[in-house]
Amino acid sequence: MHDIPARPPRDQRLDIVRGWLQLSIFATHAGGTFIGGWCIHAAWGFSDSSELFVFLSGFTLGSVFARNAARGGWRAGTIDLLVRTRRLYRMHLLVAGLFGAMVAAAGATMLPGEAARLGWDFLPADPARALPGLLSMTYQPEFMGILPVFVWCMLLLPGFAAVQRRWGGAALALPVACYAAVWVFGLEMPSLEPGGRIQFNPFAWQVLFLCGAWLGRRALLRGEALPFRAPAARAVLWAAFAVLAAGLLMRFTWYGFVPWRAPFGELGWIEGKENLALPRLLHALALAYVVAALVPRDSPWMHRALPAAVARIGQYSLEVFCLGLFLSWGASAVFRLLPAQGVAFAAEDALLIGLGGVVLARFAALLDRRRRRRRRVVTAGGAQEKTRTSTTLRPQVPETCASTNSATWAGVPPEKPG
Repeated sequence: MHDIPARPPRDQRLDIVRGWLQLSIFATHAGGTFIGGWCIHAAWGFSDSSELFVFLSGFTLGSVFARNAARGGWRAGTIDLLVRTRRLYRMHLLVAGLFGAMVAAAGATMLPGEAARLGWDFLPADPARALPGLLSMTYQPEFMGILPVFVWCMLLLPGFAAVQRRWGGAALALPVACYAAVWVFGLEMPSLEPGGRIQFNPFAWQVLFLCGAWLGRRALLRGEALPFRAPAARAVLWAAFAVLAAGLLMRFTWYGFVPWRAPFGELGWIEGKENLALPRLLHALALAYVVAALVPRDSPWMHRALPAAVARIGQYSLEVFCLGLFLSWGASAVFRLLPAQGVAFAAEDALLIGLGGVVLARFAALLDRRRRRRRRVVTAGGAQEKTRTSTTLRPQVPETCASTNSATWAGVPPEKPG
């Protein structure tokens, strides 16, 4: 009989971070706004919300896969993950179809040239190649690149988990080697669009996802992802602060906030997002480490109205992200159709970004209410069925076996008490 890790308690800190990332992504995609340009952490370092979004998704799925594998074996964990992957792939196709239709309609009416601006002109020009490209996720118009990298990384997780279970930390050598091949040998995913590109090279971005998955499994099985109270932890924390300070200082030099010139411009090996430049990778990992080391998992302030609303957004990251794509495009369209300057622009910026944030928060609250309602219905139905069964059926087993856990009857090891 195998010990099954107890389901870990909800990490309110993690939900708040993911919610903040979703709001940041929405503001950034709106384009040309003060809030999206200066009021997000990407403005003050090398990495942006995408890196942490991928890393935290890997962390969560690594933990989920490890628990499912402990309960039903590697095959059960793989099946569950493939179901999740298929759901995400179908969501990507739905979003792409709706977004493309919206852009086409806007281009035919109020925003001529919008399809070409966002890379959708390849679809009507060469549908025989564009449609297979959309299905294979190798044709990526603007904003259609982030969900495919999750699909590709999720497909890698079962194999990586098997290696991690056998070799432990040495399993990280595989994603690191693949990432190095991107920069040494130019390893990349080809695009079916002539002159097109894959917005997030999966051979590079997998290293963030799988690092997160490695830590997620450790957190589930050991109670913590990293030994934050170990003697060397303080040195690691200071090193993480140094990376964050370097990113901040580099931004200051690029913005002209300091009297000396930047030693480097915004070069691909520093800022390159498509292939996940090393400074971006290190900055994202450093930021995640600092938050994990210094911010508690839960605290009374996290349950106040505003943090709780942000956390709720984080609990429904996928749905909120998809809606945010449409809202951010709508905000950018308004900025272009109704250009403003000075105070009027500041008011327009605050109104549209603030309104979008409220809509995303209300959408997450709606999803949360629906989920809670379904749970109540299922729980009530299960309780009624249990009562009806207990009053109409006689036990089919000897009395001496009455205390046996029902999971054992189903051929599944009973769950270890949490």
